[in-house]
Amino acid sequence: MKYFSLLQKTILLFLVLFLFSCASRKDVVYYQDIDEMAPVGKSTSYEIKMQPDDLLMIIVSAEDPEIAAPFNLKSVSMVSPSKQDLVRSQETMQLYLIDANGFIEFPVLGKLKVSGLTRSEVLQLLQQKIAVYIKNPIINLRVMNFKVSVQGEVNLPGTYPVASDRITLIEALTMAKDLTIYGKRNNILVIREIDGVKSYNRVDITKAEFMNSPFYYLAQNDVVYVEPIKTKINGAAIGSNTGVIISISSLLITLITLIITTTK
Repeated sequence: MKYFSLLQKTILLFLVLFLFSCASRKDVVYYQDIDEMAPVGKSTSYEIKMQPDDLLMIIVSAEDPEIAAPFNLKSVSMVSPSKQDLVRSQETMQLYLIDANGFIEFPVLGKLKVSGLTRSEVLQLLQQKIAVYIKNPIINLRVMNFKVSVQGEVNLPGTYPVASDRITLIEALTMAKDLTIYGKRNNILVIREIDGVKSYNRVDITKAEFMNSPFYYLAQNDVVYVEPIKTKINGAAIGSNTGVIISISSLLITLITLIITTTK
């Protein structure tokens, strides 16, 4: 019985070490070499570029609201808060969808090519064209369907809307409640599509240098994928065969115990 108990503990320890090998600090900690980086000056400006299928809200203002009114199309939707209430109309601002060729149809001005332009460049274009009709127009622009998707070894994978005009990779991972312990931090994949052409880059967030990467800031519709480490992959393969492994282990223990008992 003594040999049997010792054998059980040995096999159990072996299985535990095999399945849950400890990860080293270099595999888990972020920004490990940040103290070695040269001091960084003022952060460079970053602006997303407009893309087909972006949904834009553009509001034009002027000292005289009536002059600006033709540039602010409004749509009316019918809403019914409850079954008892009468259907009523609700007025909202018209949104502008960038078509497959990169154009929007803007009131008074007609078709405008905005795909490939930054937010500042679109505002400058509108400013120049509307200034013919309005002195010192004020123009606000916002991408209404800006979103990023986070997949893989994160605690809350999903697609997340972005309220501002820019978001960092770290902010996207934070919205997904950070990486799990099984996420590969030195090989995060960022997939991006610009003008129908897909590109990708792999980012190592254990090294602070990634903050200088062109993929540090995400663009609209970017997909972030966190690959699992080898331990998780091995664990998944073993997990599907847990019953078989336990049966084989039990059989081995029984056979070895019988051998030890008969050789006494």
